[in-house]
Amino acid sequence: MEIRRAMPVIVTDDPAAAREFYESFLGFRVAMDEDGMTMFASRSTPTTQLIVAWRSPTAVDPELRSVDISLEVGSVDAAYALAQTAGLEIVREIRNEAWGVRRFFVRDPAGRVINVAGHLA
Repeated sequence: MEIRRAMPVIVTDDPAAAREFYESFLGFRVAMDEDGMTMFASRSTPTTQLIVAWRSPTAVDPELRSVDISLEVGSVDAAYALAQTAGLEIVREIRNEAWGVRRFFVRDPAGRVINVAGHLA
């Protein structure tokens, strides 16, 4: 499986404090800022990223708060087929999202929920 990037998802009740910490103290830059989530990227290694998510009644992706790690892969459909063949627990079935990604959620052996996603062409 081609993994393009892996991002921990950090859930917070205080997005402003989280932004201050990751942007000011650790020096990440904001790569994406949407209602309910901010994605941060390293200034020196842009593929080193993390996501901070919070509850918002109008969040673009309210399901993101249920995810522990988000992976971007080369082929979501191939990853989904592999997960099914392996008998892994599919937490959320594969589907296309309005914001241009195709994804599914799978549970790892430790109980963590992994968002496996790829950008739509």
